[in-house]
Amino acid sequence: MASDERNVQVSKVGIIGAGVSGLAAAKQLARHEPIVFEATDSIGGVWKHCSYSSTKLQSLRCDYEFSDFPWPDRDNSSFPSHDEIVVYLEAYAKHFDVLKCVRFNSKVVEIRFIGDRKITDNGGAYGSFLPGEPVWEVAVQTGSDAIQWYAFEFLAMCIGKYGDIPKIPVFPKGKGPDVFQGKVVHSMDYSKLDQEAATQLLRGKKVVVVGYKKSGIDLAMECAEANQGPEGKPCTMIVRTRHWIVPHYWVWGLPFFLFYSTRFSQFLHERPNQSLLKTLLCLLFTPLRRGVSKFIESYLLWKMPLEKHGLKPEHPFEEDYASCQMAIVPENFFSEAEKGKIVFKRPSKWWFWEGGIEFDDKTRVEADVVALATGYEGKLKIKSILPEPFRSVVEFPSGIMPLYRGMIHPLIPNMAFVGYLESVSNLHSAELGCKWLSRLAGGEFKLPTVEGMLEQTAREIEVSKRTTRFYKRHCISTYSINHDDEICEEMGWSAWRKRNWFFEAFSPYTSQDYEKEK
Repeated sequence: MASDERNVQVSKVGIIGAGVSGLAAAKQLARHEPIVFEATDSIGGVWKHCSYSSTKLQSLRCDYEFSDFPWPDRDNSSFPSHDEIVVYLEAYAKHFDVLKCVRFNSKVVEIRFIGDRKITDNGGAYGSFLPGEPVWEVAVQTGSDAIQWYAFEFLAMCIGKYGDIPKIPVFPKGKGPDVFQGKVVHSMDYSKLDQEAATQLLRGKKVVVVGYKKSGIDLAMECAEANQGPEGKPCTMIVRTRHWIVPHYWVWGLPFFLFYSTRFSQFLHERPNQSLLKTLLCLLFTPLRRGVSKFIESYLLWKMPLEKHGLKPEHPFEEDYASCQMAIVPENFFSEAEKGKIVFKRPSKWWFWEGGIEFDDKTRVEADVVALATGYEGKLKIKSILPEPFRSVVEFPSGIMPLYRGMIHPLIPNMAFVGYLESVSNLHSAELGCKWLSRLAGGEFKLPTVEGMLEQTAREIEVSKRTTRFYKRHCISTYSINHDDEICEEMGWSAWRKRNWFFEAFSPYTSQDYEKEK
């Protein structure tokens, strides 16, 4: 590593973030001796810093592992806790000597573009991935508040969508948190509490949880558990958009992967770049595709009292799966609802009053604590450190981040965004994407033109729009195998990874299928 006269340390590859995506990027790009900047004192990302005491993975171990580092107990059918996941990630980092690349307590506070490509250069060639001279300068603040500048030919943004910047609802004047006399906490802040402090916050309190996705459901469950006994108070959940939730990965005795995670099942769904014949077949298969969704819905309505509690979604199950919003519900969640420990409210609008929450039908709920499980401003994290003019084009031209192969923004040179694409297994998508990045950096293939990449991302967005109303999440779950096929083909790998045609058609794809080149 060299230094120039301004004490700017120069290297080829910089990686921001040491969560799952950052570790995958560091391992796959190891030959370029990357520098990984981690703002905290440990690896693990959201699993380490944004998880409740009860947070568990929503997949089986075998569906959430690196291709060359299987779980030691990968056949265990239970969902691992967030602590177990952190231990697994630490073991991975030590095994492949990734920690030597990581600079802990190093927060990136500014990024500057020093390359010669202009943003108006769209339509032409993307340019060299590693051009031989620095393109980005990065300002890093260490624990001593000192600022050190670094310069890189290529940057991998691995800071993820979750954590750091909470999404806070906007209220009319005089109806926001400032008028409430109790305590307001976002799930991000709640996740930083240890178990004792979290229980102390909830026990004996009238708690309102805003949100019905995984973080809200888990928080309501922890609230119910903290309020057992006659002195315990009920937890009220505010549910505005009802989503399908599942108790486990079995449907009427059949494994869930049969419906969406095999090549045959995904053949029923539209995907980008499909032929005219495939488009016609998709139209013919529409009744079958809807029948699969109805079949799953029938099981969920039988297994859980969704209709009794007014929680049956108005949209098909397929739309939640296609937008990666399917949540695993804790085992005793509805048992606590039956006991009255969890109560559901479904207002169109709500706001604060001094004693709690008021709804648009003029009813009120008293509260001591209001917990906002309202998500995160993931794109604001990127915009907060990206310089202009690139900050302005993050979501150009469709309002959605256009990422070629889920990583390359065609209008932002020499930068990858790892971990922003959502799929059945985000870890697998990140790892395979980083293998693709490594071979791109090695000159084994070239990117299409900027115009070609924008056209590809536009096709993916249009498919998502036709599949689900929640298309802005950039989820590829209904065509993930085809997405991986195209990545393999660009790397020069065989797209078909199984031993024979039967397994190719009817067995699920996992990261193990992509361990080595075939």
